[in-house]
Amino acid sequence: MDDIDRAILRELQSDGRIPYAELGPKVGLSPSAARQRLQRLIDAKAVQVVGVTDPMAMGGQAMALLGIRVDGDARAVADVLGGREEVVYSVLTSGTFDLFAEVVCREPRALLDFINDVVRPIEGVTAVENFPYFGIHTHRFAWDVG
Repeated sequence: MDDIDRAILRELQSDGRIPYAELGPKVGLSPSAARQRLQRLIDAKAVQVVGVTDPMAMGGQAMALLGIRVDGDARAVADVLGGREEVVYSVLTSGTFDLFAEVVCREPRALLDFINDVVRPIEGVTAVENFPYFGIHTHRFAWDVG
């Protein structure tokens, strides 16, 4: 990945729907060259262009990151959580927690019920720590691309 590839990615992080006619000149290429560069990155699986929804705008009013400790196979717990519509994503870790899961619910009571009635009873779950976020309307998936 060179400087032009990184410039393309920075522009896409700012506006994922930018037309090639605008993208090319911003990164020092023609529109067709910008399209070819981006297609090369997509073909190489170095980048994905996807739509990301704002859970709060979609009706979710209670969001939290759950830190989950597991006795046994954390992957099995992640698989169970991955089948739940409330779970935005889950990720295995190698720290204090075995697994993190981001959860979105319609209201705070539904979040509490999800933690107590769904997560805690999963076989192998030994502890759940709740890190709620309130009134946050932005999810920012912008990693430094150099």
